[in-house]
Amino acid sequence: MNMPTNHTKLLLAGALFALAPALASHAQVAPAAAPAVSFTATGAVVSQYFLRGQRLNGAGFQPTVEMAAGNLTLGLWGNFVLDDKVPDSSDPELDLYGSYTFTLGKDLTLAPGFTAYFYPSAPTSAGFYRTTFEPNLALSYTVEGLKITPKIYYDMVIEGPTYELNLAYSVPLKGIGSELAFTGMVGTYKYDEFANDANPSVKAWGDYWLLGVSMPFQLDKNSKLTIGFAYTEGRNAFTKAGTLPKSPNSLALGRGVTTLAYTVSF
Repeated sequence: MNMPTNHTKLLLAGALFALAPALASHAQVAPAAAPAVSFTATGAVVSQYFLRGQRLNGAGFQPTVEMAAGNLTLGLWGNFVLDDKVPDSSDPELDLYGSYTFTLGKDLTLAPGFTAYFYPSAPTSAGFYRTTFEPNLALSYTVEGLKITPKIYYDMVIEGPTYELNLAYSVPLKGIGSELAFTGMVGTYKYDEFANDANPSVKAWGDYWLLGVSMPFQLDKNSKLTIGFAYTEGRNAFTKAGTLPKSPNSLALGRGVTTLAYTVSF
C-alpha cells in the first residue's frame, strides 16, 4: 500500500487547518437553548491493546465514560492490564478527550478535538513520558452510507504529526435486529522527540493499517453488547537516535484483536 509523500502530507495538513475557521464560520448554528446532556458508559475487554500499529500491552479492561451536550463531546478512557503486560509500559493508561462538531452540510462535518494522555506509572528514567497532549482535526463526509474521515493529529510533547484515513460502513441485519459495522484505517506518523529527555533526540516513524468488523446486540432501550474483531499491523516502523543507524520498532506488529463491550446510556 503506497503511503502519502511528505509533500502531500504537508499540503493536506495545511489545507485542513487553514480551512477550519472558514468552514466553521459557515456551519449551521445550533439554537441558543441549552443542549440536552447525555452520558454513556462502556466497559470493554480486549485481547490486546494496539495503538497505531504498535502493541502497547496485552489483554486489558478498557472503560469509557462519555458526556455529550449538543455538538460537544467529552470523555475519559482507560486501559488496565489484565494479562501479558509489556515491560516498562504504564498500567493504567488514562486518556481525557474531547471534540466539537460543526455541521457544514447534510453529509459533511468538521470536528476539532484533543486527547490528553496520562501514563502515571511509566518509568521516565527509561525514556517514557508521563503525559502527552495531542490536538486533532477531523473532516467527515458520508456518501452512499460510507463515512470517510481524514484526520490529522499533532502531539505537542513528542513533537510530531499523525495522518490517518478512516472508513466506516454498516450492513443492517434486520432478521436479528443487529448490523455488521465494518471499519478500515490507514495511517502514518513521524515524531521528533520520541524518548523523554534523550540526548541526542530519538526520532520515530512508521505506517499502520487496520480492518475490523463488529456486531452490536441491543439488550434494552439503554444498553447493548458488542462483539468485534480487527486485524491491525504496524509497518516500516523505526527509531533513530542522533546519527546512529535506525532500528526496527519492536512494538510494531501484526495481530488480531478481539473485543467484547457492554454499553449503557443515561
